[in-house]
Amino acid sequence: MRQTALNMVHELARLDQRVVFIGSDLGAGTLQNFREEFPDRWFMEGVAEQNLIGLASGLALEGFIPYVNTIATFLSRRCFEQIVVDACLHNLPLRLLSSGGGLVYAPLGPTHLAIEDLSILRAVPNMTVIAPSDAHEMRLTMESSLAHAGPLYIRFGKGGDPVVPIERNGFEIGRAYWVLPPEATNFVSTGIMTEACRQVALRLAAEGRPCGVLHVPTVKPLDIDALWTLARSSQTILTVEENVLAGGLGSAVLEALVDNAMPLTRFKRLGLPDAFSHNYGSQADLLRDAGLTSDQIHETALREISQC
Repeated sequence: MRQTALNMVHELARLDQRVVFIGSDLGAGTLQNFREEFPDRWFMEGVAEQNLIGLASGLALEGFIPYVNTIATFLSRRCFEQIVVDACLHNLPLRLLSSGGGLVYAPLGPTHLAIEDLSILRAVPNMTVIAPSDAHEMRLTMESSLAHAGPLYIRFGKGGDPVVPIERNGFEIGRAYWVLPPEATNFVSTGIMTEACRQVALRLAAEGRPCGVLHVPTVKPLDIDALWTLARSSQTILTVEENVLAGGLGSAVLEALVDNAMPLTRFKRLGLPDAFSHNYGSQADLLRDAGLTSDQIHETALREISQC
């Protein structure tokens, strides 16, 4: 997804001279073709992430559309004050490309895990928060980003994630998409967890327990129409996310159900615990620790279904 996002920045720069790229301490050669073609619109600022947002906000005030890319935990946590005051307070069109959201940087330990970025960014007024499921959806997201009003936070994984088959006509920021049609039991997911949910749902269907899967690429704002369909059809809802449970996708869906007086049903949130991980390993290792492998999601779903 990251390479697709960067390639798209280059494509968008060819379409619109307002597009500029700003990175922090990214690897040598990052967007080298962009740099050679548009040397006055390519900036690498070093390990000073807060300054990236200040620079990008200043450029946005001058009419540019800055695409800012660095590691998710630094972009969300370290720059939070600047994102709120410099960018969101003025509703500026910054596009924050957040590499390695969730547990991607598991080999580097808890300082590099962006486990709460969806929660804290969706709490900021004017901010739109997106977590594409794969490289294809990343491309669609980037195409839509150019005309979007206001700041965007786009979280993506490590790359090489399987493409999720989703039938749809185009892509619209703010819309959710049914990967599998609604049933009495439905998964709601975002980012790379959507494919895990689809696999679990297919397994449950083969066992005689059909399930729907609602993919929510835009965590904020939520697609209220899709949630109405979800609420009306469901006896059991399971939200699944690679983010802490506090304030994440599951919280957002629950808030929307309550705030819009939708029918409430059995509801289970699956995500990362309210704890720092002190384990090292791979992303898959830490997902297993959190109970978020396909087998573990399947077991949880069976328990929830059996209690209806």
